[in-house]
Amino acid sequence: MPITSKTPKEWIDGFLFVGNHLALDFLNTRPVLAEGPQELLPDVDALVRWLVASGMLTWQKGKALAKKWTDTPQAAAFLRELLKFRERLRAMVVRQEAGFSVSDAFIAELNSLLKQHPSVIALQRKGEKLDLEAAFETEKPNDVWAPIATAVAELLSNLPPARLRKCEACVVHFLDTSKKGSRRWCSMNICGNKIKVAAYQKRKRAAGKKMRRGR
Repeated sequence: MPITSKTPKEWIDGFLFVGNHLALDFLNTRPVLAEGPQELLPDVDALVRWLVASGMLTWQKGKALAKKWTDTPQAAAFLRELLKFRERLRAMVVRQEAGFSVSDAFIAELNSLLKQHPSVIALQRKGEKLDLEAAFETEKPNDVWAPIATAVAELLSNLPPARLRKCEACVVHFLDTSKKGSRRWCSMNICGNKIKVAAYQKRKRAAGKKMRRGR
């Protein structure tokens, strides 16, 4: 059961969703935009908005939690730990992209999180089908560990490392689900067109120099 974002849109409420996997969309909450690195989860309100944008929370539940968690020391402390974990995850994804295995220390940390914050799954009716999905219920900020840890464990255990990629033009990571496995950038709209335009301009300049030398 791949843990994917529930919408194909690239930007939702200011958050980037091009990773094809919840764990990678979480990782991509610190992208490098035109003006430099951007922290998309600077505070607890932003975290709740991301949970809603990813489809893990309804808008109504997110609104209630934002009101409950804002300016609480527990939520602020949790967010600090979550962002530190995100950067350790980034290091592990980069290792896998380079062909190395996940470190034993990170596996132990992840197993500890899974034990402390087990994910609950439930059957959900979708039309005439039944689908098995995480039943995400949260009251305390620490409850957010359950879907995050489960998604990371699924990413590192069930998906081929060779399909984990970093965009050739930015720091965004994604799961390449293309048939040929040849995806090179985070998206055509964000970086693909930029790379193609740059390549075209380079060829144009090279052709111009060649013509001038031939005169």
